[in-house]
Amino acid sequence: MRRLQGALLWLATALLLAGCAGHKTRPSHTGGASGTRGTSGASRAHAGDAFHDDLSKGQDSRYRDRNDSVPTGNPLDVSKLVEPTPHWEPRSAYGNKSPYTVLGHTYRVLPSARGYVERGIASFYGNKFHGYKTSSLENYDMYQFSAAHKTLPLPSYARVTNLANGKSVIVRINDRGPFHANRLIDLSYAAAVKIGIWPAGTGMVEVRAIDPAHPEDTPAPVAAAAPVREPGVANPVPVAGASPAIYLQVGAFSEAANADRLAQRLRAANLGQVQVIQLQSNGQAIRRVRVGPLPDAERADEVARRIEAMGLPTPQVAVD
Repeated sequence: MRRLQGALLWLATALLLAGCAGHKTRPSHTGGASGTRGTSGASRAHAGDAFHDDLSKGQDSRYRDRNDSVPTGNPLDVSKLVEPTPHWEPRSAYGNKSPYTVLGHTYRVLPSARGYVERGIASFYGNKFHGYKTSSLENYDMYQFSAAHKTLPLPSYARVTNLANGKSVIVRINDRGPFHANRLIDLSYAAAVKIGIWPAGTGMVEVRAIDPAHPEDTPAPVAAAAPVREPGVANPVPVAGASPAIYLQVGAFSEAANADRLAQRLRAANLGQVQVIQLQSNGQAIRRVRVGPLPDAERADEVARRIEAMGLPTPQVAVD
């Protein structure tokens, strides 16, 4: 990766925050273009001379809109949108600086997307960022299937599957974020609609990178629950499978006493069910202390804030 030097360093720092520095889009319906494909791309953002994406400005003054929102009018018909076809692309000259630090946390860009798979909470972003530059210096288009990720190389491709309903979409990752402790990926508005993350705002997903050189090696998306056939009913009735649950891992210890002390402290705080799970790592017993299951992202955020207020490190999200 080419490293920016001299006068370009400020640009790299600004671009790392280009997409979504820790925000969560809620299904607000204020302002913006109608939900039609004809308003996509930079056309809306660059219509008129008033728009200018000044990358030298801070997050509080760079964007035209103060709060994020989604398009008004008829719901977006995602059936007319084409998913990107994964193919080899050179790394972007921008947005791949590694390591990089945002809001006091340091991240390292993966050397390759190959083999990456992780589960966590997805959010999405919309009108506020539409037409503005992503971390790779492309125009963000909320009507394309794209996404922001903290550590996957830019650009790269991944299949994102909603674990609640089995719906999936291929996205092209061209932005950095979301810089929120409990979020794994920020989807474009179109991708969020495609898999049902919108209008809820968040959802539990699996992100599985696609190797453009060997797309056939990418496993199929998580299957939805199999339908069951009722007696005397011609068509099977789909039955939802068990909903995935969110857990917050607060610590991992080799010493059982340390794990037990933390677990007792968390139970005393009445945060919910506390588990101590033992597993083997490199031949050594590791005891993970986690809180959960938690029903949704909002509850996970609340519990995480309470854990941090106890003076403990920011917990890590796990989706099972």
